[in-house]
Amino acid sequence: MRTIAGVLTLAAATWVAAIVFAPIAAQSGSAVVRSCAAAAYAAGSFVCHQIPARSFHLAGGQLAVCGRCTGLYVSALLGGIVALLFWRRVKVADRSLLAVAAIPTALSWTLEHAGLAAQSNTIRALAALPLGFAAAWVVVGLLLEPRSDERDQRAPSAV
Repeated sequence: MRTIAGVLTLAAATWVAAIVFAPIAAQSGSAVVRSCAAAAYAAGSFVCHQIPARSFHLAGGQLAVCGRCTGLYVSALLGGIVALLFWRRVKVADRSLLAVAAIPTALSWTLEHAGLAAQSNTIRALAALPLGFAAAWVVVGLLLEPRSDERDQRAPSAV
């Protein structure tokens, strides 16, 4: 399962790279590179509204997802890497950890959609960091945890 966790983290790295480099690739003289950028924007459209005003821009182009999604994906990548390197089961239930980590994102989203606070893309991204990190920590960690049959085999037998 460690291999699957590594592949999943590598996929997250590839996705973050695609998000960030899409605006640069879109301006390339190569049709293949521009096609890769178009694919990143198309994939982003499945998970994000891609509203220009709510997105970071690089090299004069919009990233493939909004600021909040960028924060989620970047922190998920970091959470996956940290879990791969330093996995330790925390004494908090996975669902509780995710619920607490979701509070800044939920609060930010609620305040914004209720019209109570206008937020910058930086605030949206920062509010999403705990949720992305915690989600990756839990998912990668579950893949790294020994399965019950593996734990049973490693447990010393009673004599």
